Amino acid sequence: MNSIWTRFVTEIVLRKKNKPGRNNNDQPDKDFKKRLYEASVTVKYLLFDALLIILGIFSAGFGLKSFLLPNQFIDGGATGISLLITEVTGISLSLLIIAVNIPFIIFGLKILGKKFVLKTSLAILGLALVVAFIPYPYITHDKLLVSVFGGFFLGAGIGLSVRGGAVIDGTEVLAIFLNRKTTLTVGDVILIINIVIFSAAAYLLSIETALYSILTYLAASKTVDFIIEGIEEYTGVTIISDKYEEIRQMILQNLQRGVTVYKGEKGLAKPGDEQKDIKIIYTVITRLEIRNLNTEIEKVDPNAFVIMNSIKDTKGGMIKKRPLK
Repeated sequence: MNSIWTRFVTEIVLRKKNKPGRNNNDQPDKDFKKRLYEASVTVKYLLFDALLIILGIFSAGFGLKSFLLPNQFIDGGATGISLLITEVTGISLSLLIIAVNIPFIIFGLKILGKKFVLKTSLAILGLALVVAFIPYPYITHDKLLVSVFGGFFLGAGIGLSVRGGAVIDGTEVLAIFLNRKTTLTVGDVILIINIVIFSAAAYLLSIETALYSILTYLAASKTVDFIIEGIEEYTGVTIISDKYEEIRQMILQNLQRGVTVYKGEKGLAKPGDEQKDIKIIYTVITRLEIRNLNTEIEKVDPNAFVIMNSIKDTKGGMIKKRPLK
């Protein structure tokens, strides 16, 4: 898929450069080919991210309007706050989705890059528009089915959006912000917020509704975990590539993350060949940066061997001191 896309873009540009009246001997130099390849990778990933976010928005909208909202169920996080206020006051859910998430986006401006904040803002606006104007069908009154499948579709929407490099629930942004200002982990902050939300639901609605809403939250959170392949706040990335120096400079300058370089030896060699020394790059990023890192690595070396491991938390280094890119 990658080679087909790159070849397609290259051929279009070369046709334009080789039109009659132009000097056909002026072939693109290496820098031009490299920029062209980088542009094609960027466009490809942006389109794929947009597709994931759009699918996430429609999935979350289906979970909200077909299951949770008609049955007065809520979820955790910013979405749960919006649903709870809607049930108590009758204010439009679409308006509350935007209003409740605005403070989280403001927090995000201090720790997240402009690109991520823009994606998140558009995703939240898209969810509000979908909830307001898309006529989803009503599915069932069964409380157990509502809890499980409402949580499933909402969690799928959140997970797909995260895979696309955005969030449609701003609670995690606040959790990351507080994690950098306090000793609480991201998981601790989210847990505290949800305890407050479900306690309020038990008081304002009913204990039964609060219990079913907790089941909804569990279904949503497990679905999110499944889609984004883990709940880790940080990811350790090991990169093996012959272009290790370019990748090292890219991580330091573009992503502004710390890098450790190990000296190693290639284990796969033909009989009689000398073992080739290599350098192995190791860095730690947040899960929200995985998409950006993969994009930049592919620009430098599409054949790089990349290994990712879940990390529960980190201490020291640059990971908590620099904004996300």
